[in-house]
Amino acid sequence: MNILYGIILGLLVLASILMCVVVLLQKSKSAGIGAAYGSETKTFSSRGKAASREAKLQKITVYLAIVIAVLAIVLPIIQLFK
Repeated sequence: MNILYGIILGLLVLASILMCVVVLLQKSKSAGIGAAYGSETKTFSSRGKAASREAKLQKITVYLAIVIAVLAIVLPIIQLFK
């Protein structure tokens, strides 16, 4: 059981680090003061690529959050059966 506990703990730490990296890679929701005055000069194709990248990062964030939640629930259960 100690080996299983260590593996799950390692996976939890790895998923947490990946979650931090993925969240930091995402753009903020506020575009800043430049967008208020219309100085944003992106083309439609570059917006589409950025939106696609953002959508992927958001999905990865959700999946990692689910993995972290499941591992955080399983970890104490394994500790009970030691």
